[in-house]
Amino acid sequence: MSALEPIVELVRGLGTTLKMMFDRPVTIEYPEEKRQVRPRFRGRHILRRYENGLERCIGCSLCAAACPADAIFVEADENTDERRFSPGERYASTYEINMIRCIFCGYCEDACPTEAIVLGDNYELSFYDRRSSIYTKDMLLEPVPSPEMLTPQKTEPGKYTRRSVPEMNDPQD
Repeated sequence: MSALEPIVELVRGLGTTLKMMFDRPVTIEYPEEKRQVRPRFRGRHILRRYENGLERCIGCSLCAAACPADAIFVEADENTDERRFSPGERYASTYEINMIRCIFCGYCEDACPTEAIVLGDNYELSFYDRRSSIYTKDMLLEPVPSPEMLTPQKTEPGKYTRRSVPEMNDPQD
């Protein structure tokens, strides 16, 4: 190692610093301006609905079984024609995700047979205590366009049979 080599490296480092001084800063004014996320970003969970307002979740608990962090709790109940939540014979009466435990791996999304749970693009997750970190079914369900589409719905007898869950297409990326 020559005596000149440390001086050359010092000049190279200072050159990089000088070059970066004249670049425009990349600053996003966060609350007013939201950063665009990547297409495959995994953010806050969303429980989806069908076009008629019924919930996609049938309470099968496959998402809870697939979750490596044990962050999901699902409790199922039976549908009736007077109180219908989903097209199948069961629905998730309780659906909770503990966001402190969640590692946003997407296994719940992959395990769901009705594509009910998806990881959206919302990255604004903040809470001040542990109790508010548990997202309930009401917080996760996507909104409906009109109030008559809210669940539970009253349906005519025999409209939804045991195998009323529609066929799913292959997922599109």
